[in-house]
Amino acid sequence: MKPLKTAIFAIAATASLAACTTDEYGNQHASRGLKGAGIGAAGGALVGAVTGGDVLAGAAIGAAAGAVIGIVTDDHNRYEDRNGQRYYYENDGRRYHYDNRRQRYYDPR
Repeated sequence: MKPLKTAIFAIAATASLAACTTDEYGNQHASRGLKGAGIGAAGGALVGAVTGGDVLAGAAIGAAAGAVIGIVTDDHNRYEDRNGQRYYYENDGRRYHYDNRRQRYYDPR
């Protein structure tokens, strides 16, 4: 039981180091990895409780899987401006956004 507790604390310490991201305005938000870990831990604990297995082990496995999925599915090319408009960037640095009809519009420099 002691190695499992050590592993859980190591995962929690690692997640706390990479838990928040800071946007271009200095505001801190929970990262997708942290959100995925929380959802995965809750789901894993629920599955462990329903099936009669170990709840802590289910939560640890779910947290690890959720964190990995959250990090992999993170969109690094998008950010949200203060007005809620989603902006994307081309490889050459040109910024564009989509309107309601999903047409791409490039912003003037």
